[in-house]
Amino acid sequence: MGSTSAHNNGEGVGRRDLIKRSAALGLISVPTMGFLSACATGGGGGDDKETKAPGGEKSAKNPLGVKKGAAMEAFIFKGGLGDQYAKDAEADYNKTYGGTVKHTGTQQVGPKLTPRFAGGNPPDVIDNSGADHLDMNKLSTQGQLQDLQALLDAPSLDDAAKKISDVIHPSTIEKGKHGDVFDVLYYAFTIYGTWYSQKAMDDNGWEYPKTFDDMVKLSGDIKKKGIAPWTYPGKYPYYVHFNLFGQIAKIGGMEEWIAIDNLEPNAWTKSDAVKQVVEFYEELAAKKYFLEGSQGLTHIQSQTAWNKGKAMFIPNGSWVENESAPTTPKDFGMAVGALFDGGAGDKMPQGTLRAEPSEPYIVSSKGKNPAGGMELLRIMLSKKHAQNFATKVKSLTCVVDATEGMTLSPGLASASSVFKTAGDNLISLQLQEWYPALTDEKIGGLTGQLLTGDLKAADWIKKTQAYADAVAKDDSVKKFKREQ
Repeated sequence: MGSTSAHNNGEGVGRRDLIKRSAALGLISVPTMGFLSACATGGGGGDDKETKAPGGEKSAKNPLGVKKGAAMEAFIFKGGLGDQYAKDAEADYNKTYGGTVKHTGTQQVGPKLTPRFAGGNPPDVIDNSGADHLDMNKLSTQGQLQDLQALLDAPSLDDAAKKISDVIHPSTIEKGKHGDVFDVLYYAFTIYGTWYSQKAMDDNGWEYPKTFDDMVKLSGDIKKKGIAPWTYPGKYPYYVHFNLFGQIAKIGGMEEWIAIDNLEPNAWTKSDAVKQVVEFYEELAAKKYFLEGSQGLTHIQSQTAWNKGKAMFIPNGSWVENESAPTTPKDFGMAVGALFDGGAGDKMPQGTLRAEPSEPYIVSSKGKNPAGGMELLRIMLSKKHAQNFATKVKSLTCVVDATEGMTLSPGLASASSVFKTAGDNLISLQLQEWYPALTDEKIGGLTGQLLTGDLKAADWIKKTQAYADAVAKDDSVKKFKREQ
């Protein structure tokens, strides 16, 4: 879900788009100095705007007190998921509250909205995704984000006896908090894993491997058939982290991963799980199990090579089905597998999955109509619109069980199946969201060298720890902490 589809706009605008959203990760890209200084100078003296925002009578049907006919503005990231799903929800908003939502679909959320936040006239609701998105940590610290507790407490459109907080995945609430304040709604839900063609597996009599050892063995068999076992977007090697980081948490346990998220000393170097996982990737590289030239590919190019059968496996998030649709054969049978078992000592069981809220929506506390912004989100959190999202963009939302009974596309059906199988054994990581320069640039550079065989696992671990330590000591980087 975290994807910006370069297929919508040519390779030009940005690959960094796709990725950086985060994907379920809600990845946050590094803000520019211009944005930091613009925001640091304040919100244009708009601190009293909240009290001036138009409010309507609160009622059972209008629990957030939206004023009928009041202007409302939505700014939606238009990448791999497009923006039609949001327009559909806006149409229902318009029917109920009159007037017309002013809609902007763009890939440049940050550049277009930075001056508006600085000037005190931000739009009411924003899908803050893409490479060029706003720094939500900074906006939250400045009081620019609406506290969404009222949305969580509001009744669901499908069942007035249930609050919104009762119908969305609990991790959505955990991920959307800055400190104790819930001010980001991650609307989508991304399933991460190793993606493959079920048809190619069936045609060769292969089964998705459950363990590292089985994957290494199967990769040898695949290579003998003249197919590359793996490919990846070498231009953005942090795609590999979608699996690599999750594997560390699966084998070592969440307590060990949370130490990494919290930048604790020696969190990387003292972990046997880190060693085992990084050595697995070192072995794949040493045995030349990656498609030749992968190090030079973008996300779109690697996905296209995979679609064409040049490679069997690719690390990715569930947005890949929608994003790679233009080159996917009709009978491809897109599927995703859960994390591999390392051995008997794994802290989390077989079937454990990395699955996370993604696609961050925010409401501006200093906008003209924050109640309207929250109400649009309440409409989007109905089963009607969650199912519309699944149909239009082949992705899950944070609304629990919204796709029950639907006929799903192959990739989404597979993602939904592994998600159900995992049960509570779900992994959610914060490092890439909190410190993207560390994960995407610094560690990503090391991962690129690891996968070409130019860096040994031991050196990857040592250098990664040094990079993490440098961030921990850097007072200019705001730190966040996860509780064990």
